[in-house]
Amino acid sequence: MADTVIEVLKWIGIVLAAGFVGYFGRYLAVLLIEKMRQKKAEPEALSQPAGEPPTSPHASLAEAQLKVEKKRAKAEAKKAKKEKKNQDST
Repeated sequence: MADTVIEVLKWIGIVLAAGFVGYFGRYLAVLLIEKMRQKKAEPEALSQPAGEPPTSPHASLAEAQLKVEKKRAKAEAKKAKKEKKNQDST
């Protein structure tokens, strides 16, 4: 009976140790992969030109309005083209 209890406890210990190694091994692998990705992306970020300084909220609002106007003009042109096509086919 005592041998059975010791055998069960031994297997429980082995399973817990395997789970511990598996979980933290995976966690370590994910950390290493992320670190390698950051290291790889870092030289690319440094090689790109600085470009324009960050825009102010007012400038980004103007850009957004310009984008909306451009989309509206494109939609109107598309609508006019479609109407012209419908008139030509009749």
